[in-house]
Amino acid sequence: MSELPKTFDPTEIETRWYAHWETSGQFRPDRPGAEPWTIVNPPPNVTGSLHIGHALDNTLQDVLVRHARLKGKDALWVVGTDHAGIATQMVVERQLGEKQQKRTDFTRDEFVAKVWQWKEESGGEITQQLRRLGCSMDWANERFTMDEGFSKAVLKVFVDLYNQGLIYRDKRLVNWDPGLGTAISDLEVETKEVKGSFWQIRYPLADGSGSITVATTRPETMLADMAVAVHPDDERYKAMLGKQIKLPITGRLIPIVADEHADPTLGTGAVKITPGHDFNDFEVGKRAGMKAGEMLNMLDAKAQVTQTSDGLIPNDLLGVDRFWARKLVVEKLKADGFLVPFIDKEGVEHDAEPRTIQTPYGDRSGDVIEPWLTDQWYVDAETLAKRPIEAVQSGAIKIVPKSWEKTFFNWMENIQPWCVSRQLWWGHRIPAWFAEDGSIYAALTEEEAQAQAGEGVALTQDPDVLDTWFSSALWPFATMGWPENTDPKLHGRYPNDVLISGFDILFFWDARMMMQGMHFMQDVPFRTLYLHGLVRAADGQKMSKSKGNVVNPLGLIDRYGADALRFFMAAMESQGRDIKMDEKRVEGYRNFATKLWNAARFCQSNGIGASKTLEAPASTLAVNKWIIGETIQTVQAVDLALADYRFDGAANAIYQFAWSRFCDWYLELIKGTIDDETKAVAGWVLDQILVMLHPFMPFVTEELWSKLGQRDYDLIVAKWPIADARAMDPGAGKEIDWLIRLVSEVRSSRTELNVPPGARLAVHLRDASADTLARYERLAPAIARMARIDRAEGDFTGGAAQVVVDEATFVLPLEGVIDLAAERTRLTKAIDAAAKERDSLAGRLNNASFVERAKPEAVDKARADHAEKSAEAERLSAALARLG
Repeated sequence: MSELPKTFDPTEIETRWYAHWETSGQFRPDRPGAEPWTIVNPPPNVTGSLHIGHALDNTLQDVLVRHARLKGKDALWVVGTDHAGIATQMVVERQLGEKQQKRTDFTRDEFVAKVWQWKEESGGEITQQLRRLGCSMDWANERFTMDEGFSKAVLKVFVDLYNQGLIYRDKRLVNWDPGLGTAISDLEVETKEVKGSFWQIRYPLADGSGSITVATTRPETMLADMAVAVHPDDERYKAMLGKQIKLPITGRLIPIVADEHADPTLGTGAVKITPGHDFNDFEVGKRAGMKAGEMLNMLDAKAQVTQTSDGLIPNDLLGVDRFWARKLVVEKLKADGFLVPFIDKEGVEHDAEPRTIQTPYGDRSGDVIEPWLTDQWYVDAETLAKRPIEAVQSGAIKIVPKSWEKTFFNWMENIQPWCVSRQLWWGHRIPAWFAEDGSIYAALTEEEAQAQAGEGVALTQDPDVLDTWFSSALWPFATMGWPENTDPKLHGRYPNDVLISGFDILFFWDARMMMQGMHFMQDVPFRTLYLHGLVRAADGQKMSKSKGNVVNPLGLIDRYGADALRFFMAAMESQGRDIKMDEKRVEGYRNFATKLWNAARFCQSNGIGASKTLEAPASTLAVNKWIIGETIQTVQAVDLALADYRFDGAANAIYQFAWSRFCDWYLELIKGTIDDETKAVAGWVLDQILVMLHPFMPFVTEELWSKLGQRDYDLIVAKWPIADARAMDPGAGKEIDWLIRLVSEVRSSRTELNVPPGARLAVHLRDASADTLARYERLAPAIARMARIDRAEGDFTGGAAQVVVDEATFVLPLEGVIDLAAERTRLTKAIDAAAKERDSLAGRLNNASFVERAKPEAVDKARADHAEKSAEAERLSAALARLG
C-alpha cells in the first residue's frame, strides 16, 4: 500500500496514467476466446479541435468501452479521422492565400502534396485532445479516410455500385456553393431569414393582346426564364394557357403552362419558371416536357452571369455578379415600364415590397447557395434505403431514444438521389474515365478502365472527388480491413455493437452507414444506434462563436480535471434531451473526486486496503451486512441503467452510493470500531466503487486502485462486480436504515432549532415498540456518537423538540439549551417571510401573461424559487411544531 498525498492533483495523475495505458497496450483488443465487443468513433475532421459536443460524444463511448472491458469482453474502440474534403482544402488554400498564392498556381498533384504535408505537420490535433479526455481508443489501429487501405475500399464501393446501376451520372440541380466552387448536400445548407424584396414584373404576351404579371424575390433569374406557370383551375388565366410571352430584356419567347405548383392565393397566382436555377421550377419544367439538357443556365461556377445557350442575354450583363445583376435587371425593367410598383399603406410607391426571405447559406463558406444545373454523380439512395428501413422496423437496428424512429422513417421513405461528387482536389478522386464519344468506364485503376475501353480510345479521368460522407459511410467495415481483412484481431467485428452519435448527423452519416453496410456486408452496421442531444449554453441557447457562449472543454479539464468533466457529461445525459452547460456542477464533480480521495486516505490510515476477494467478505455486524447489501443494489442499478443506455441513471446511482452511503454514513458508522471484519468489508466496498466508477472517472479510480494495495492487474482490466443478491441481509439493511433516519432527523432538528453543535441532549422515547427499544439498545453507542443524544428514562412534557421515526417519538428537552420563546419567535418570522415569497411567486406563476411572455428561463427560475420557498416554509413549520 502506497500512502496517498493529502492533495488530489488530477493533472499529474491524468498525464501519467494515460501514457501508461497506451504504452502498455491496454486499449488493444487482446483477449483470445472472449466475446468481441466493438464500437467505432465518429471520425472527427482532421482539421478539428475538441469542442464540447466531442466531449459528450466521446465520454459516452468511453463509458461503454471501459464497461465492456470490465465485463470481460474483448473490447475494441476504432479511432480515426476524416479527411474532411471541403474543410481541409479551405485550410490549405487559406494558408496559400497568406503567401499571395492560390490553388490554381499549382498542378493538382502539387496541391494535394501540400495538403498531405499540412496533414502530417498540423492535422490530427484532436487526437491528442481525445487522449486528454481519457478516451481508451485503439491507437495502434488508428485509421484515416484517405489511408491506402481505406481508399481501396472507397474506390471498390464506387465501382461496384456503378456496375450495379446504383451510381449514375445525371444533369440535375444541385446546391452550388460559389465560394467553394463545389456542390454541397442539402444537409450542409443552413437557411437564414434575410431582409429582402418582392418584385412584380409585367410580362407582355407575344401577340400583343395583353400581359401577365409575375412576382419574384430573384428578378435576375428572369434572364433564364423558360415558362410562366398558372394553376389549371385558375379562371383568371385559362384563356392565356398555351400562349407565348415575349420576355423583357432578352426577347425570348416562352409559353404559359398549367401546373399545380402555381398557388392562386399567393402573389399574382402566376409563377415565372426558371428550371435551371430553382428546385421547384426544375420539377415544373420536367412536367412541361423540358429535358434537363435543354434547360437554360445563366450563371457560371462563381455565380456570375454567363450567356445562355440561345445567346439572348445582353452583353452588358455578362460577367456581372448575380447580386449586381439583380440591381441592373430591376433598373432595366423599370426603365422599360415592365416593373409593377408596390403601393404601401400610406399610398407611397416603391419598386418592391419588403419581405423576409428564407435564404440558403453554405454552412462552411457562409455564401448564399445557388441552385445550379450541372452534371454530377448520384447514388440511388431510394433503393439502398429499403433494407435499413426494414432493419429498424424489425428491431435488427434499435434506435435509442425510440422517439427518433419517426424522424428516421420520414426522411428515409422520402429520400432523394444522393449527389456524391464534389468539385475539389482533395479527396478520393472519382474512379471513372470519359471517352470522347461520351462513354464512361468505372474501374479501380486507369489501366483497368483502358482495358474496358480498348486500345486507342483516349480516356480522361473525372476531375471531381467523392463527397466526404460517401467514404465515411464505409467506416464500420472499411476500418476492419474490408475487402481484404488480413488482421485476425478484426475478424467478427461486424456488425458493431453500438454507435453513439449526435442526432444532428443521423442522416449525414448514420443512415448512410446503414445503406452501405447492409448492401455490401449483408448485415446491419451496428445493432444499436444511440442518439444524444446537444450541449447548450447555461441559458439554453445553442452555442456559437458569434454569440460568444462557446465553452472550451480543454479549459474545463485544466480547471477541474477530465474526470469531473466526464462525470458531468454522463450524469446530465438524459435520453432525448439537450444538456445545459453548468460549470458549477463540473466543479461539484471535482469535489466528488476529492471526497473519494479523502475517503481512501481515511481507509489507508485505518488499515483498510485492497480487497482479497471478488465476492463479498463474510460478515456478522449489521453495519457491514448493510453496506454489502447497498453495494449489491448499486451494482444492480448501474447494470440496468447501462443496459438501457441510461447514462444519467448509472452515474447518479454510483454517485449517491459513493458519496452518501459509503463516505457520509458507512465510514462514520465504523469510526472507532474498525475490526478485521470491517477492514475486509470496507476494502471490498471501496474496490467495488472504484470498478463501477472507473468508466466515468478513469483517472482518479485507477490511481486509488494502485495505491490501496498490491494488485495483479490495472483497474482498466479488472472484473466488474457481481450483483449476488444472496449476500444481502434485509434485516440488517432495515436496522441501519432506521439508524440513519433517526440520526438524520435529530441532526436536522438540532440545526433548524439552533441547538449548539457541541451540546449533548437527553432523549425520551415515547410510544416505542419492543423491537424499537431493543434496536435502540443495540445501536445506542452509534446514536450517542453521531446524534449527540443520550437515553433518559421516563417521559418529558416541557419545551422540547419531537422527532418521529416510524411508530416512536423521540423527545429532546431543550429548556436551558436554547431560548425557547426567542426560537419560537424566530421560526414564526422565518415562516411568514418564506410563505410571503412563496405566495408572491405563486401569483406570478398563475398569471398567464407572465408565463406566456417571459423568457422560458425566467419562468423556470420562478418555478424553482417557488418550490424552494414552499419547502422552506414547510420545514420551518415542522420545526416550530416540534417545539411543542
